[in-house]
Amino acid sequence: MITIEALSKAYGGNTVVQDISFTARSGRVTGFLGPNGAGKSTSMRMMVGLTAPTRGTATINGRRFADLPNPGREVGVMLDASAQHAGRTGGEILTIAQRVMGVPSSRVAELLDLVSLTGDEADRRVGNYSLGMRQRLGIAAALVGDPGVLILDEPANGLDPAGIRWMRDLLRDYADHGGTVLLSSHLLGEIEIIADDIVMIGQGRIVCQGSKAELLQAAGTVVRSPDVAALREAMGTAGIQVTVLPDGSLRTDTDIADVGRAAYDGGVLLTELRTADSGGLEDMFLELTADTQRDTHTERSVA
Repeated sequence: MITIEALSKAYGGNTVVQDISFTARSGRVTGFLGPNGAGKSTSMRMMVGLTAPTRGTATINGRRFADLPNPGREVGVMLDASAQHAGRTGGEILTIAQRVMGVPSSRVAELLDLVSLTGDEADRRVGNYSLGMRQRLGIAAALVGDPGVLILDEPANGLDPAGIRWMRDLLRDYADHGGTVLLSSHLLGEIEIIADDIVMIGQGRIVCQGSKAELLQAAGTVVRSPDVAALREAMGTAGIQVTVLPDGSLRTDTDIADVGRAAYDGGVLLTELRTADSGGLEDMFLELTADTQRDTHTERSVA
């Protein structure tokens, strides 16, 4: 488990992370999201002792990273896959980590197989690796000590669609077997598929957090029927307040199951029943971090 309490970081008069608090729990994947410059990487560096916090604490299973006797056996970290020694081979990098952590040498071959790096690729210098291969090697290095916690910054960066699917399945299996996974990513669709919990940060502050299901459900429900009047009557009978949207559908803050039950009880045929947030995590992300976005759409004027 990762516990973050009032964690802050300031450089001079510039505060880049301000009083963030959250918990990444065992057996769950926690997605750590935010625009570029929001403070994600700084926060993750503080978690693993690479950057000293101005105030606040970050602990792994109740202890600071610096206090862990053999950190790699408890926490697997990948913050920058391109930071590996370009002059060493992939096999050498894993072997060094294996020896430092004191795990069996057989672990190296196991991990090369797990991340689908061939023997020829393991003997190749990392400077000749593609970005996707470096990501696979970085994940392997994070797993050398068979840790109970993983902290990964953009683990899908550089992977092709098949590689992303592989990475997703790997992390899902890791969490399902009791591991704690904290990962950041700009691939919101992938986070929406894999994450159990979401922590969203903007301008160094947490703008929302909770289980993925709770956050997406909070957007409400949209329901549609060929007979709008009958649908409104059924909702009213059930005590559900609705708003009629321009396209004739109804929107309500009521849970989707209750809306469906009310329509059924009223004998109303439905042609659509869905969560209001049709864009999923992406729409929520853009709405909550709108004031930190560099890219916004401006209507083009016509002369």
